[in-house]
Amino acid sequence: MFAPVVPRVEFSNGYSMPMFGLGTYLSVSGEVEKAVKYAIDIGYRHIDTAFYYKNEKEVGDAIREKIKDNTVKREDIFVTTKLWNTAHAEDKVVSACRKSLENLGLEYMDLYLIHWPIAFQDNEDLMPVDSTGLLMFSDTDYLETWKGMEECVRQGLTRSIGVSNFNSHQITRIMEMATIKPVNNQVEVTVNLNQVPLIEFCKKYGITVTGYSPLGRPGNRRGVANSLDSSEILAISEKYKKTPAQIACRYVYQQGAAPIPKSVTPSRIKENIDIFDFELTSEEMKTIEMAGSGVRMGSFPDAKDHRYYPFAIPF
Repeated sequence: MFAPVVPRVEFSNGYSMPMFGLGTYLSVSGEVEKAVKYAIDIGYRHIDTAFYYKNEKEVGDAIREKIKDNTVKREDIFVTTKLWNTAHAEDKVVSACRKSLENLGLEYMDLYLIHWPIAFQDNEDLMPVDSTGLLMFSDTDYLETWKGMEECVRQGLTRSIGVSNFNSHQITRIMEMATIKPVNNQVEVTVNLNQVPLIEFCKKYGITVTGYSPLGRPGNRRGVANSLDSSEILAISEKYKKTPAQIACRYVYQQGAAPIPKSVTPSRIKENIDIFDFELTSEEMKTIEMAGSGVRMGSFPDAKDHRYYPFAIPF
């Protein structure tokens, strides 16, 4: 069966992460379990989920089934999940982490991330709003949240911790106070939003980068052109006899980020990971970079008034 050799990147704490994975955001109930099983069957070893996605249980069921049938061992699979915005208070983090582990049915996770630097009020509703429909923010500082994340490591609930959607200023603040350093920042990285400055910044601190939505969520935003249809991508695609999606994933990988494209379609899941038998030239990388529009798909506009909204500065 098709099983590409996926390179790994070493974390600053000695653990390592496969540089390609399966994203599960917006994967609906009934589809994600089959997708994860198929992905593992064909060689995926990095699975990304989040409490907010509401699919941790299905993802965990799939992983445990593949362990049970001896396709993989637990140590072969790298599992990432994320702390949601309603549990940012330091005394809420460990219990939220335990809940995610309960959902997954695993004894530990490989990487636990703060999903956003933005805190919401503690609420059963994951997107709590007031009577006017505005999100109910909390002023909890993510530095407090980080102390709870460190406790998750001390209790053996997760091997590594990191952040997601954090800008360079926010990462600097954490690095200045952390006793356990973040090993990863998961951010949007696409042919449109190449994140070169942020990736280089993270490298200086020994922080790896995971790139979500590497295909740019084609068709998800009305009026935004599908970047995979650009003449530059199509020309490079023809040269290598690869699909535009494969060119996009390879581009993100060569930028130094681990792509985690989301799909529940077997043919696409197989196609996406087939990027390790060719290499884009420096000229092609530059061509794609210059053609990028800079459009961000995951901008979270409803939270733009929060004091820690991450996209208010360039990177």
